[in-house]
Amino acid sequence: MTLFSERIHIGNVELDLLRPQSPEALIDEEAFAHDEFLPYWAELWPAATALAGALPDVRGLKVVELGCGLGVPSLVAAAGGAQVTATDWANEAIELLRENAARNGLHVQAEVRDWRDPWPARFDVVLAADVLYEHRNVEPLLARLRELAPIAYVGLAGRPYEAEFLRSAGEIERVGERVVALARSS
Repeated sequence: MTLFSERIHIGNVELDLLRPQSPEALIDEEAFAHDEFLPYWAELWPAATALAGALPDVRGLKVVELGCGLGVPSLVAAAGGAQVTATDWANEAIELLRENAARNGLHVQAEVRDWRDPWPARFDVVLAADVLYEHRNVEPLLARLRELAPIAYVGLAGRPYEAEFLRSAGEIERVGERVVALARSS
């Protein structure tokens, strides 16, 4: 995998981010046949940068990001003083996130995990950006957001299944362009 370095600015955070030169070159036909796996993780998606830019003060909080990809929201949360766990089902994403955290002097606990599966851990805040690219993701995402933390911040990308997600999510608050907050109902 050929990588290139890019400096990005999110609010007052500057990151030196390594990312794949050609995400399309990472497509694995066998992995796609198994679970429609595509290397979505390798792109710097606008929803992820919007989410990272809309984060509240997370200093001292336990934060988890689901489907982190390049992990920009996780890196920004770590720079803001959060204790961050970032998850993705692509091992390459997790390896690169660990490298990016180290090169920026940040600590992020990065784990290979499919967020569609239940997880008994608990956090203060859960993050997810542009993970509603398939209809089958709506219900599992709602379930994970509700069980993992009392509040969730979700970066939206204008994908077709987001409307169903928002209708099913209950009370939401728009906290930025492309970003909504969902509070777990008691």
